[in-house]
Amino acid sequence: MFFQVFNHGGQQLLSRAWLIDPGIVQVQAATSSSRGEKEPWNGEFYVSYGDNQTRRWDEAVKHGFICGGGGSWYSNSLRMLDEGDRVWVKIPGKGFVGVGRVMGARVAAKDFEIDGQPALDVLRGSYHREFVDDPERSEYFVPVEWMRTVPEAEAVQEVGMFGNQNTVCKPVTPKWRSTVEQLKPRFDVV
Repeated sequence: MFFQVFNHGGQQLLSRAWLIDPGIVQVQAATSSSRGEKEPWNGEFYVSYGDNQTRRWDEAVKHGFICGGGGSWYSNSLRMLDEGDRVWVKIPGKGFVGVGRVMGARVAAKDFEIDGQPALDVLRGSYHREFVDDPERSEYFVPVEWMRTVPEAEAVQEVGMFGNQNTVCKPVTPKWRSTVEQLKPRFDVV
């Protein structure tokens, strides 16, 4: 990405130009490491779940989902997931809080249901409600059956564990394999 600054009257304007499609950049960033070390993907997906006023981890656990939105950069990677995939969920700055199995494809917020009701009628977090009719910025949900979760206050984080800013990624770094191996006994999964 390249940025340019232009002066217009008393204002400064900033423009950006992408040399590679942002979606491709996102996938490439998720599959490379800083040292270039790669290994075969272990079949385990990493999910970053931003728990704040927009999204609530307690609601994701109670109602069985992960989500992303606010821009296509945050929601497009949810398309990588297929039914049956295993996901390890991390709250940035806190640690890993859950592991589960994907139960279906990504669904726009306005179409996602919880117990037969529109999800946005059930959930208290904002989940980008202001963008519900904007397919680029809408929140998208993926149903998950949780194998094991912990409250945010009990998040698992050790020095050297994998982390990434992408909502979903398929890491191929030794650090990811090592992280999953550390998490399996902590979350009592094989």
